[in-house]
Amino acid sequence: MTARALSKGANLPVDSPAVRVEFVWQEKPDVPDVDASALLLTGAGRVRDDGDFVFYNQPHHASNAVTHLGKQNVGGVLTDTVEVDLRLLDPAVERVVLCASADGGTFGQVPGLTLQLLDAGTRTEIARFPMEAGPETAFIGGELYLRAGQWKFRAIGQGYASGLAGLATDFGITVDDAPSDPSAFPATPVPASPAPAPAAESAGPRLRKGEEQLPVDMRKRLSLRKEQVAVSLRKHGATGVTARVILVLDASGSMSFLYSKGVVADVVERMAAVAAQLDDDGDMQAWTFASNAARLPDLRLGDLPEWLRLHVRVGQISLFRRSKKPARGLESGQVDMRTVGIQNEEQKAIAQVRTYVRENPAAAPTLVLFFSDGGVYRDAVIERELREAVEEPIFWQFVGLGRANYGVLERFDTLPGRRVDNVGFFAVDDVSTVPDQELYDRLLSEFPTWITAAGQAGIM
Repeated sequence: MTARALSKGANLPVDSPAVRVEFVWQEKPDVPDVDASALLLTGAGRVRDDGDFVFYNQPHHASNAVTHLGKQNVGGVLTDTVEVDLRLLDPAVERVVLCASADGGTFGQVPGLTLQLLDAGTRTEIARFPMEAGPETAFIGGELYLRAGQWKFRAIGQGYASGLAGLATDFGITVDDAPSDPSAFPATPVPASPAPAPAAESAGPRLRKGEEQLPVDMRKRLSLRKEQVAVSLRKHGATGVTARVILVLDASGSMSFLYSKGVVADVVERMAAVAAQLDDDGDMQAWTFASNAARLPDLRLGDLPEWLRLHVRVGQISLFRRSKKPARGLESGQVDMRTVGIQNEEQKAIAQVRTYVRENPAAAPTLVLFFSDGGVYRDAVIERELREAVEEPIFWQFVGLGRANYGVLERFDTLPGRRVDNVGFFAVDDVSTVPDQELYDRLLSEFPTWITAAGQAGIM
């Protein structure tokens, strides 16, 4: 097939059984990031459900007909690619709309914006469509459409100043709590008239309010990590499980090195993906502890960078113990870490979390992700707290940061006299070297088993 240069509105037949659609642009300073996506539409011009929206956060359609392949940079020429296997499309799908969104600017700032249509097998170029844009932050480059049994491609070049949220709305997706920034990525897309989704189709990463506000790199790390959390849940037979997720961070003096090197901040970012995938609203309650425990502000996804800056902090010694004056330089919402101190008193954090769960009941169970570098010495009182918590809808997953003394936490799996095993524990030498998938597999290995046992015991 000879390649054709298309103008806006032009169309041509597509004889290839599978095609690649590449959005192409030039790399230059301050150019917005471009993300390709695709919408699978019925003859009515609507999606059937949110699974018909394929993009970097949901890169594979359940039918395997449409896949977001991601970006490449070759000599300063950037591409983001979607592949469509026309043979695998459901007969109900009559159009595949090929879109892009600009993150951090408008398409008018994207030099050399072009759509290339290629044969997926031979990589031969079928057509090329240079596009012109202005203040738009979302763009329909073209569409594949079925006409009289023949697939065709049409060059469209239609922009949306209202962003991808506005574009998606036109095709039957409504966006809950749409962001005020029109260039922002939509929050959770929900079909206008949703049909019940099979469990297999709900196993992928869930879209949460606030993700669109994150910096591009952080948002994409979150996207990949949510996928990995979903994989771990599927491995353990927990597809579709929801849970309230609570984070507890050791702020004792021995943790200073891990805080200063950014290890704790990285742990928090990795745990945000667990909450984003498991929790109904994606928010995560959090505590810090050393000599005393203190509740931190809830971690909301859109606030993640600022939350890390404000609240990932090690405990401090108060040189003026009788002074009730707040520490100098505290910003709004920050805990005075002098009140937290530097010793290890895990049982105080455990008690506070238990109280919170009792006073704030939820339909879903609670998963506590509790990070400590050891030095556990309050074995008897910790054991008492966790034994009493057996009858509560809470699973306690402890993670040891380093090979230290974890006391009773290491022995809890073997302690008799509990109706269900409500505690998991593992330790790693250096959590920063543990791959995300391995970390999530270990974090979530016992939680699904507890859910089943707690349900059978009438605890939930």
